[in-house]
Amino acid sequence: MAGADKRQDALRIQLDPAGGVPYYRQIILQVEMAIADGRLAAGSQLPTVRGLAVDLEINPNTVARAYNELEIRGIVTTQQGTGTFISEQEMELSVDERREILDRLVYTFLGSAAGYGFSTNDVLEAVERIRENQNGEQ
Repeated sequence: MAGADKRQDALRIQLDPAGGVPYYRQIILQVEMAIADGRLAAGSQLPTVRGLAVDLEINPNTVARAYNELEIRGIVTTQQGTGTFISEQEMELSVDERREILDRLVYTFLGSAAGYGFSTNDVLEAVERIRENQNGEQ
């Protein structure tokens, strides 16, 4: 069970239904990011298709499509009856690629916040408050 908890910490997939990016692509991008920043190492096991689909409350075919594309690209290997594992292939995202992903996330979030009547300054103040609280906890 401890291994499953550790795996879940390394890969915490969050889907954005309003972001305009298909769920299978969001899964692929988040796995790639986790590999690139070292949260997932070669040999790490991904959640099962069924388990991830249940956790994310999506169709298992969506997860299977993401895993299949990752396998085609050589990023993961699937061992029948054992699971899906991160391959030895190096994964690196450039500073520009990382910035583009973060910018997309921030734009989506700011759009959601604006829908609730919050300005960009309101969001920045909240981020600063949270950062101060996190620094105080350390």
